[in-house]
Amino acid sequence: MPTALITGGTSGIGKATAELLHKRGYRVAVTGQSRESLAAARRDLPQDVLVLRADARVMADTDALIQSVREHFGSLDLLFLNAGVFRPSPLPDVTEELFDESVDVNFKGQYFTLQKALPLLVDGGAIVLTVGVVGADRGVPGATLAAATRGALLALLPTLALELAPRRIRVNAVSPGSTTTPLYDKLGVPAEAREAMSAGIPFQRFATSEEVAETVAFLASDAAGYVTGQEIAVAGGLGLGLGI
Repeated sequence: MPTALITGGTSGIGKATAELLHKRGYRVAVTGQSRESLAAARRDLPQDVLVLRADARVMADTDALIQSVREHFGSLDLLFLNAGVFRPSPLPDVTEELFDESVDVNFKGQYFTLQKALPLLVDGGAIVLTVGVVGADRGVPGATLAAATRGALLALLPTLALELAPRRIRVNAVSPGSTTTPLYDKLGVPAEAREAMSAGIPFQRFATSEEVAETVAFLASDAAGYVTGQEIAVAGGLGLGLGI
């Protein structure tokens, strides 16, 4: 039975991916940080999904996480590095505290989770990174921290793919565009603003978390067995036009 660890898996895309992989026969572990999201995941996800608290900024939490996965699963077929924070702020308003949080969660935390999980990954396994269209080559005002820290993961992609190729471990990225998740509620984005955002997407709607999860499941599957070092945007065509 294949196994998967999903960081940031207690809500949104991570949770949808956990549900999908579980339906397809995976043993799944997810991480979260807030008491509320952990409680919701334990309530909503299948009982045999392992729900673990881990703060990506704290190396001791990461060590404990990997030890728990080792004890329960023994090995990993998929590592989905999905944990992240998004704190939109114009450049003049970015504080050192905000900067450090974004770097520590979005880049440092994911980097060292990968490093520490690597001994558990089976040869021929898969790693999927969540980047997002803001972290690639598309800009959004107020998102400099997200672009820099998520973009750092994308910059790692070809090097990681080459470094792990001798073990046939595939490393790919999924880049969601605007997606229906609890994030917009947390940010207080009103319905009319979301409608205006949808109007700028060629498909005229947000993605669902389940649509992004399907892409992650594909990248984890044998159907993507010869795919590595690639980014797949799940964005309904966002960013394809010339903007004129």
